[in-house]
Amino acid sequence: MTIWEMAAVFVAGIGAGTINAVVGSGTLITFPVLLATGLPPVTATVSNALGLVAGSISGAIGYRAELTGQRRRVIRLGVAGAIGGLGGAVLLTRLPATAFETIVPVLVSLALVLVVLQPRISQAVQRRRAREGATPTPTDGGPLLFTMILLASVYGGYFTAAQGIIYLSVMGMLLHDTLQRLNAVKNILAAIVNLIAALFFVFAAHFHWTAVLLIAVGSTIGGQLGARVGRRLPPKILRGIIVAVGTLAILQLTLD
Repeated sequence: MTIWEMAAVFVAGIGAGTINAVVGSGTLITFPVLLATGLPPVTATVSNALGLVAGSISGAIGYRAELTGQRRRVIRLGVAGAIGGLGGAVLLTRLPATAFETIVPVLVSLALVLVVLQPRISQAVQRRRAREGATPTPTDGGPLLFTMILLASVYGGYFTAAQGIIYLSVMGMLLHDTLQRLNAVKNILAAIVNLIAALFFVFAAHFHWTAVLLIAVGSTIGGQLGARVGRRLPPKILRGIIVAVGTLAILQLTLD
């Protein structure tokens, strides 16, 4: 990497850590930057997953106040996240690179659709809660939520883009709790999935150490920024940035 490429990866790490702490989809920032440095798609994904572990943990720490009283929920859903994350990581290393190059544009496109639809999903959740007319009470979501988190984590272990938004969408529909508290759980789940996948990748996949370290440092800073001030940023601006960068990623993947 040149010094300018290193700087770009570091800045992308900060942006990814910030966005992941607030809504998710930070991979749509780091992934295309890693591709632009010349890394192959699979190597870029593995390096990104390893680097974002630190940022996920940083964001989870930043939301620790919202985790109060959610220990049982976090443990239960964390088990689903760990199993799914490992399954996704295994798929990434077992499927041929050509399959990944075919699947990734579809996954990024799906992630962008989820980013665009997130406000409507949140509004639907709020309308449902208003119709119920009762004070929300925490629940565990039952087997359905466990299964949905498991499947979302398989996706997250394979390709991390928008896994946070998937978590928020699923939990928002199946749990009676505030979105801020659910966001705190989302950060824990993302940290678990990234960590499990990273541990697997260390022994079973190729990665770029420089990229990993730059994203790790950048995303750690970004995780704290996202937890402290990210919620004050206009959601439309964040969403617009994610969609723009993700679109560039799709174009780069399909034109290569």
